[in-house]
Amino acid sequence: MTVSSATSAAASAASSSSSSSSSASMGMSSTDFLNLLVSELQNQDPLNATSTTDFINQLTSYANFTEQQSTNASMTSLASSFSSLVTLNSVNYIGHTVEAKTSTAELTNGSATFGYSLTSAASNVAITIQDSSGNTVWSGKGTGNAGSNSFTWNGQTTSGTQLSDGGQYTIQVTATDAAGNSLLSYTTMTGTVTGIDASGSTPSLLVNGVPVSAANIIGVTS
Repeated sequence: MTVSSATSAAASAASSSSSSSSSASMGMSSTDFLNLLVSELQNQDPLNATSTTDFINQLTSYANFTEQQSTNASMTSLASSFSSLVTLNSVNYIGHTVEAKTSTAELTNGSATFGYSLTSAASNVAITIQDSSGNTVWSGKGTGNAGSNSFTWNGQTTSGTQLSDGGQYTIQVTATDAAGNSLLSYTTMTGTVTGIDASGSTPSLLVNGVPVSAANIIGVTS
């Protein structure tokens, strides 16, 4: 076929079709694809016609193209349904007290409850509490039991000043054995689920005002 004439006709067909196409994500709709194929057949050189093999390959490409479009649409619908299901399931946590893997908690009613898990008993456990700016407001010792340990901070600085409710604070735990090896597995916070934050791609639980992924919930106490 004559390449220049086919290309010109195909470009014209694509331009005409694209004005009415709404398939922005693929850049080309099935109608655009068919218009290009028909234009190629109409403008081919009779003395050098498209071979049967090439034509079959193009039809196969069209079949794959439409199948991909259908798959993309199905995946988008599935993702939307999954997000709705996660949100619906997360609503069941509202009003319950949960423990979640995180290091940040909000000071509520003058206290914040944290936890940490150790792989084995520790000989030394140091705890520091930092404000949202990274400043250390409290430091002290913690228990070193193997497994779960809890720590409730009374909202006071090391010097005894009571801090106001509402601020978010982060716990840092350093737990070591006699040889100085770290034994910390993870830290947690405990609080009441007050709502759902669905602004992101995956809904989060609001635990005392702190967003926490439902996947990080390790216990529900009430």
